Amino acid sequence: MMKINDFYRVLQVDPAAEPEVIRAAYRALARKYHPDVSIGADDRMVRINRAWAVLGNSTVRAAYDRGRVALAARAPEPTAPETPGEQASSQRPIGRASGTVLTFGRYEGWSLGQLARYDPDFLEWFARAPIGRGYRAEIDLLLASRGKAKSGSSESPRPQDLPRR
Repeated sequence: MMKINDFYRVLQVDPAAEPEVIRAAYRALARKYHPDVSIGADDRMVRINRAWAVLGNSTVRAAYDRGRVALAARAPEPTAPETPGEQASSQRPIGRASGTVLTFGRYEGWSLGQLARYDPDFLEWFARAPIGRGYRAEIDLLLASRGKAKSGSSESPRPQDLPRR
């Protein structure tokens, strides 16, 4: 049976994600896995670029979604992580659940408290991403309890807070 690549899983976004969420996820992953930054991540970057080429174009994405639905209707098959060390959504969360449990994405089934213990950098990114803005207050409390800065805070003032001349 033909297996279609799950580009949503490559970009770690929900299939119902808005275009700006997909763009933000692509940009974050591209910065993290760019060959100039991460040695040995060439294959990963190729997969990220292929996923962006499909999901970044609305007409190609619509055709891709139709293909996913047709393939899933025939016979769903379990998917494995892209690489042996990569986090899969089927992996069990670490520790006791505390806080809101995510129902989408890379850490589906994980609570925000578990994420704060396991991957606080992802949690900081998630709070800044459009899809994570609704969780920002809870994430800020978790990050503050772990000694990290608030997700949306910065030391320099925002342009709208500066006096006009």
